[in-house]
Amino acid sequence: MWIAKDWKDYEVIDCSDGEKLERWGDYILLRPDPQVIWNTKKEDRRWKRLNAHYHRSKKGGGEWEFFDLPKEWNIKYKEATFHLQPFSFKHTGLFPEQAVNWDWFGDKIKNAGRPIKVLNLFAYTGGATISAALAGASVTHVDASKGMVTWAKDNARLSGLEDAPIRWIVDDCVKFVERELRRGNHYDGIIMDPPSYGRGPKGEIWKIEEKIYPFIELCSKLLSDKPLFFLVNSYTTGLQPAVLTYMISSTVQKKFGGKVESDEIGLPVSGNGLVLPCGASGRWESKE
Repeated sequence: MWIAKDWKDYEVIDCSDGEKLERWGDYILLRPDPQVIWNTKKEDRRWKRLNAHYHRSKKGGGEWEFFDLPKEWNIKYKEATFHLQPFSFKHTGLFPEQAVNWDWFGDKIKNAGRPIKVLNLFAYTGGATISAALAGASVTHVDASKGMVTWAKDNARLSGLEDAPIRWIVDDCVKFVERELRRGNHYDGIIMDPPSYGRGPKGEIWKIEEKIYPFIELCSKLLSDKPLFFLVNSYTTGLQPAVLTYMISSTVQKKFGGKVESDEIGLPVSGNGLVLPCGASGRWESKE
């Protein structure tokens, strides 16, 4: 498992009974997690000293209960700064487990010894965009949500990247990739974090089981003659690491050689030494 273990401003303190106890900077949040199917003794006193608790509804969805939490705040990861606020659907605007991937491709960009162009698809609030830009890449950030792109721009500003070579695009990712192919544009690195289900800005429907393989195949055509890396993240239960490996091997690796690895990603739990699984990632890298 690839573990995001270098956080200082974020921590999974403990997990029990379908919930994870987390520290986001100075604030303690309790949120549901479907992986936490065990029930252990809650010894840490912070279980009872929460700043906010997201309660899952039996009918689906849920709502926050706030005790002493600001409407928004910031945390840092190495050189990056991220703006946070609680969403109505339990999220805070950041997936901390992705830091293990940020470090992986960040090191590759820094060590490439040449200019690197990166495409970040389904780019959300820009964690990967900011990490790639801080490593020295020029980045194209694409998301169908105008609000998420605005949030990502704010994170870039907070991270000192106002003047960095980042293109901000509000668009359906599939249609954007098709247009980039027609334009003849290419990228040295591609990152994608596709949702299980989603809608584009004009109502385009995305179902990952139907769309992901042809989309990976399509994106492989956008890679430059000397590509550096290709990363696919998945939070969909059916897309196990072996499935990611097969899809990337039969598209990207088949064309460019190199190496493919896939694994679960996770976060260390400080209270018991375990690791909380948080989805899977598939990585391709060149031989250089």
